[in-house]
Amino acid sequence: MEQIRRNFASDNVSPACPEIMEALVAASSGSVPSYGGDPWTEHLRIKIRTVFENDHAEIFPVTTGTASNAIALSTLCPPWGVIFCDESAHILNDECGAPEFLTGGAKLQPLSSPDGRILPETLQQTLGKRDFSRPHDNVPSALSITQATEWGTVYSIEHIRELTDQARSSGLGVHMDGARFSNALVTLGCSPAEATWKSGVDILSLGATKNGAMAAEVMVVFDPTRAANMGQRLKRSGHVWSKQRYISAQLLAWFDNDLWLRNAGQANAMATRLASGLARIPGVILPWATESNEVFVVLPDLLAQHLEAEGFGFYRWDTPSGLEGVLIRLVCGYDTRTEDVDALLESASTI
Repeated sequence: MEQIRRNFASDNVSPACPEIMEALVAASSGSVPSYGGDPWTEHLRIKIRTVFENDHAEIFPVTTGTASNAIALSTLCPPWGVIFCDESAHILNDECGAPEFLTGGAKLQPLSSPDGRILPETLQQTLGKRDFSRPHDNVPSALSITQATEWGTVYSIEHIRELTDQARSSGLGVHMDGARFSNALVTLGCSPAEATWKSGVDILSLGATKNGAMAAEVMVVFDPTRAANMGQRLKRSGHVWSKQRYISAQLLAWFDNDLWLRNAGQANAMATRLASGLARIPGVILPWATESNEVFVVLPDLLAQHLEAEGFGFYRWDTPSGLEGVLIRLVCGYDTRTEDVDALLESASTI
């Protein structure tokens, strides 16, 4: 019997999945061209173009989501530009100023939202507030949306299109932080193309690390004109890998036989099971719908302490105003099992 997994703090706590580890071992044989000239990277380019139904897409594998987001944004926004994002966005709160640094000083402007999804009217009102043509003002340059959001919710295709239509009309490039894009895609049930470039997204920062990879992210640039000098941007930021085959091999295995969707589907299903079970416990409140693999729940303080004492790992967050208790985040990974979820629910039901 495997031990019960009690760590629900993040999907980053999961190990690399067996298929990806096998692919790394298989790739570690013989000498091949370096700096992306290897056959794995070329096969990955073909694979991503096929998956996203875009024969012109360019790919740039990196090892961290922060690098993927910040370098992508640097291609969309000049140093004097503004990047609009949700107030909960990872690029704003958790990347130590990397987007500002790699853009050369661009400004991140947060937009408030009820559930991590920027409202079209909020973006419209913000863009219409000032005359940005003055030399005193930063120039609106990019919109970054997170899919799935930091609160575990998912943008609908219609919502994305409303935002990207506004962005286009104002001359903004559109970036998608897709650290959990695969989880969102499973929820949406649409094609990767429909969820991205067909809905107006210019660059996707596609993350595999949270969904089974060891360290593998890839910038997918749907408009090749946006990819000019990307190699130099990568090099200046220290993200050109000489042995790039090891990133590309992970991503190839992730796409093979729809592993990326199967992993995400398992994580989402376990999060749904967890949310449904918690909702039946008296005094427990779920402030947002569980639409991906993250569950946000407000617990009575004694219950939160009890779960911690039982060894369950999770992060505490600021409780939304008007609610009493402790807001915690529980994250399921591709390796979370029904036994793991049920053990937490059983423990939560005993107090």
